[in-house]
Amino acid sequence: MASKGHESEHPSVTLFRRYLRLRTVHPDPDYGAAMAFLEERAHELGLGFQNVEVAPGFVVTVLTWPGTNPKLSSILLNSHVDVVPVFKEHWSHDPFEAFKDAEGYIYARGAQDMKCVSIQYLEAVRRLKAEGHRYPRTIHMTFMPDEEVGGHKGMELFVQRPEFQALRAGFALDEGLANPTDAFTVFYSERSPWWVRITSTGNPGHGSLFIEDTAAEKLHKAVSLILAFREKERQRLQSNPHLKLGAVTSVNLTKLEGGVAYNVVPAAMSASFDFRVAPDVDMKAFEEQLRGWCQAAGEGVTFEFAQKWTEPRVTSTDDSDPWWAAFSGVCKDMNLTLDLEIFSAATDSRFLRAAGIPALGFSPMNHTPVLLHDHDERLHEAVFLRGIDIYTRLLPALASVPALPSDN
Repeated sequence: MASKGHESEHPSVTLFRRYLRLRTVHPDPDYGAAMAFLEERAHELGLGFQNVEVAPGFVVTVLTWPGTNPKLSSILLNSHVDVVPVFKEHWSHDPFEAFKDAEGYIYARGAQDMKCVSIQYLEAVRRLKAEGHRYPRTIHMTFMPDEEVGGHKGMELFVQRPEFQALRAGFALDEGLANPTDAFTVFYSERSPWWVRITSTGNPGHGSLFIEDTAAEKLHKAVSLILAFREKERQRLQSNPHLKLGAVTSVNLTKLEGGVAYNVVPAAMSASFDFRVAPDVDMKAFEEQLRGWCQAAGEGVTFEFAQKWTEPRVTSTDDSDPWWAAFSGVCKDMNLTLDLEIFSAATDSRFLRAAGIPALGFSPMNHTPVLLHDHDERLHEAVFLRGIDIYTRLLPALASVPALPSDN
């Protein structure tokens, strides 16, 4: 039987499991418990501590390890505090117990997404400080609310605030994904979420008649055109082994709405779509394509955006880039294989990149199935501890990058 105690358990694992037990789960995350936990860590490690309320009840926590040269821009280590909801009946163990089985797997919501990374940052800093190190660049750790529901009351607001500008971030690390192979995935860009609602209006009437120009007929045409585009992109992905999901534009029909009764032809119907637009797509041209699909469907077919991100940015992975050279150099020295990808969904990195800060998405979890947002989300303690080792090598390299033109 697996032990739930801490006998012979690595202290970093114990701390990780403590953090996992905090119920920062939507729709009502306990952000207060997380803030108290992080303040305790700051005092324990001798780090600067700041809470920035970006919206009522939405607080960004910043922990700071000052560098020796305040003229240099800082390193930003970002993670989010909130986690997605659970369906407890589908879990083998309580998702907020942080149960560790006999093999060393820790089951909890947030084990991969992304409380592991938050603690890995903290424990790497703990280790480096305990060894007496200091580095030229300041290291800030930011802990975000609201990421799992879009970041609109988290990072999106934070980057607009003077407190963020005062951090003088020059480079950032944020979340990535697990990788089931020996490699570690690194994300240098991400697709842009476009949530689109198409509304079709037409002639209403009795359900027993052949009414011309109905909302349903025209909506069907628009849906068919969009799903044909979806199939084209799917085939493009499948036919090219060098393409990854993030390099193509995906779309899914997620909602259909309309109608009041079986025997009444409605005057309006709508369909909602989740587009994830690849970063190399011409945004204006793609919006014109949307407009063209609606016009081809017939008169009275329009579209509106529930969400529209139009500032895709790509972080350099060229060996001539000093940030990438520092990051990849450590990985090479540690014999880590890197898979470079465009993130297929959305993270807080998009707000950082749009603010002009190069950011890489990196969660050091290899030999690990991707289980974020899934039932039985889990992480092996050995993979978690190896991640601390990796950050313990990455942080000195990044915080020691020599002065750059962008530091002025």
